[in-house]
Amino acid sequence: MKDSMASISQLSLLKQKLHSAKVALDEVTEENNEKLHTLLQFIGHLSLACKGQNLELDNKLAKLRHQLSDSDNVEESLPELVEVEQLLKHQYNHVMVQLEDSRASLSRVIRQIQRVESIPAKVKKEINYYKKDLAKPFHTFWDYIPKVEQLVGFYESILQEQLAQGEKLIVLPKHRQLAHELAHMISEVEFRKDQRDQVLVIKETLSNDIEVDSLIDSYQVILTLLLDNIAREKSASQEFLFALNDALSAVREVVTDSYNNTQRSFQLKKQLNREINSRVDDVGEAIIDIDDIHSLKSQVTEQLASIRTALGRKEALEEREQTLLRKSMETMRKELNDLSKEANTYKERLFEQQKLNLLDSLTQLPNRAALEERMDQEFRNFQRQKLPLWVAVADIDHFKTINDSFGHSTGDKTLQVIAMALKNSLRDTEFVARYGGEEFVLIIPDVNAEDIDHLLNRVREKVKSIPFKFKNQRITVTVSIGAAQILENELINETFERADAALYRAKHESRDRVIIDV
Repeated sequence: MKDSMASISQLSLLKQKLHSAKVALDEVTEENNEKLHTLLQFIGHLSLACKGQNLELDNKLAKLRHQLSDSDNVEESLPELVEVEQLLKHQYNHVMVQLEDSRASLSRVIRQIQRVESIPAKVKKEINYYKKDLAKPFHTFWDYIPKVEQLVGFYESILQEQLAQGEKLIVLPKHRQLAHELAHMISEVEFRKDQRDQVLVIKETLSNDIEVDSLIDSYQVILTLLLDNIAREKSASQEFLFALNDALSAVREVVTDSYNNTQRSFQLKKQLNREINSRVDDVGEAIIDIDDIHSLKSQVTEQLASIRTALGRKEALEEREQTLLRKSMETMRKELNDLSKEANTYKERLFEQQKLNLLDSLTQLPNRAALEERMDQEFRNFQRQKLPLWVAVADIDHFKTINDSFGHSTGDKTLQVIAMALKNSLRDTEFVARYGGEEFVLIIPDVNAEDIDHLLNRVREKVKSIPFKFKNQRITVTVSIGAAQILENELINETFERADAALYRAKHESRDRVIIDV
């Protein structure tokens, strides 16, 4: 009887062991769920690193991140993944179209160079090879940059040949026009701080009596600066992509090893569980079938020893598995932390670049791209609220005369002063952007038809009252303004066209006036 009670006690102990094994298995499952959660977080970080390339893609990735924040909703995110994939394909196709346009532009430029009669024979041969090489499509932007550098090299070789021959290049009207266009383009580009002094010197050179040699040198310097900026961006992008690739490789390796170890452990534990259950069954059968208490004791003792051995192997296996899991998770956590730092740095750079892309570098007003975004936003507000919305186009009168008489640097300062005057004349809810050249566009919401004329004339008078003084000569600078109110069932671009037409009438009637399309 005493031995029978001992056997029952042993069975109870075995059940406790089995329960402990089940708890351990649940812990392994929880660890696997934690790994899945970590991977989902990793996907979220990757999507943040892609931010800033395409607005629609940004929105889709933000939605995907929200859905993946809950691991139970992973399957619901599959349709979003398909849409994101389509957007990525569309973005790739867009880049390919841009590359093809760039290749066509280079082909046109090289054909113009071939028309130069004084090209050295060696350069002419290189140009022929270059032209044949242009027949091959570009696959990335980094295929395009070396071609531009080669093109600059051809210009340098031709210039050196002409200088060696001692030919004096005559300044033609087209050269002055090129100088004017280059000065204008420089004003539209955001250069690094360490480049700005060099750019200011070039702008000053272009505003004076230009020579062909200095014009070509200016083009060469600006191209070199732009290529240097592109190379820096390329280097930063490559560094981030290399870091991303290394992190992905490490994570993939950790996940693969973890998965393989889990599969092996699962099979071994399954085998051990079968062995333990079999031993327990043998004990149960022995209790029922064996009458001799000594034989029963001997058999139960033997089976219990086997069960203890199996449980010991199982505990060792689970301990090893936990150790491997902790090591894998620590490795993955380190890689993800490093990648997160890289992604945050790159994201900050992209964000700064995105802000610069929406800002006019000369006047520090929103540029044309920012204007289009604001027009879309205000149009949506108009459709919801049906409040008055005005579009006004302002143009500086006789601006070309200022450039021709006092130089482009003076013209740039004039644009900067007037831009600030326009900005300070408006409320926070109103918007002004530089549209291009000497034109500005104002977006004015929630103003009645009776008040718009007074508001715009106040803006016009403020500009007129600015005390400009160029080369000790007092100059009054004025603006002409055309405006239109958006109508029901009208697109805002159509409103802009009516405002632009009103500006055209103001410029051709008397200038320094406001005309409102009615």
